[in-house]
Amino acid sequence: MNEIRPQPKSPPAGGPRRALITGITGQDGSYLAELLLGKGYEVYGLVRRASSQRHERIESIRARLHLIAGDLLDPSSLMSALAKARPHEVYNLAAQSFVPTSWSEPVSTAEVTALGVTRLLEALRAVAPEARFYQASTSEMFGKAPAPQSETTPFHPRSPYGVAKVYGHWATVNCRESYGTFAVSGILFNHESPRRGYEFVTRKITSSAARIHLGLEEQVRLGNLEACRDWGFAGDYVRAMWLMLQQDEPRDYVIATGITHSVEELCAAAFGALGRDWREHVEVDPEFLRPAEVDHLIGDSTRAREELGWKPEVSFEELIARMVEHDVELARRGVQPPVASL
Repeated sequence: MNEIRPQPKSPPAGGPRRALITGITGQDGSYLAELLLGKGYEVYGLVRRASSQRHERIESIRARLHLIAGDLLDPSSLMSALAKARPHEVYNLAAQSFVPTSWSEPVSTAEVTALGVTRLLEALRAVAPEARFYQASTSEMFGKAPAPQSETTPFHPRSPYGVAKVYGHWATVNCRESYGTFAVSGILFNHESPRRGYEFVTRKITSSAARIHLGLEEQVRLGNLEACRDWGFAGDYVRAMWLMLQQDEPRDYVIATGITHSVEELCAAAFGALGRDWREHVEVDPEFLRPAEVDHLIGDSTRAREELGWKPEVSFEELIARMVEHDVELARRGVQPPVASL
């Protein structure tokens, strides 16, 4: 029996532009939602049905959002969400995005981060074919590729997460080339903020530095201090997402600062913001070393700077200082990081 699908519906003529964001409760989703609301959009967000927690990152704008239950594992829920939102733009930011977890849960990572993209693209073609689509690709797709990395650098992922993201990236390219969908991938290098999850190394370091400064902890255990990343501010990077969907022709873009820093330098910046020497408080623990390390990522965002007019506005030092200041305030209020992230 043939599957019965909702009939395609065009976005409403006139009125505000409408956007659907998957992963709206995450770091990037919350910043993107704020950006789009500021531009007068009607913003819809896909949230998992099983998710009952208070969505702190979007709490301040919750009353202005339209949240729809759905899941990248469930094609019918994606078609239903698109039919309700009738979006002009769709931003797929949802993923299992914590790299270490992808080794312990490679199949579930692939189901969400890889096949979830195909499910959403198929739903888009069936229900909202005129909508423009943004796929959140990542610098982790480059992995072992020589630096600096640009849009033409071959991928060499070094984790199940990176592999899954490569699939999602090429699925997006294939949809664009096969069906004429306005579908683009933003190959975003590492981007952080005070809203970053505690499980990520940047937030782990800034949170621990804050708690050590206040006498609540003594040490922080980390893995490879020599790993280098191109770190920017998430608020700058979501601006690039929006710019990609405003172009006349769909094209993929690398978004990066072009400046790389090691984890050691990150430690120095975080503890230095509090007048402390990181070497007195950081312990290297083999438990946090990856099975296959990505040693050096640095992005060449020339295309985005020339064609989108995009450039980062927040420096690495200012970013880390903002995160440390935020985490000091949280620690003073008695807010503790989740035990699993320590």
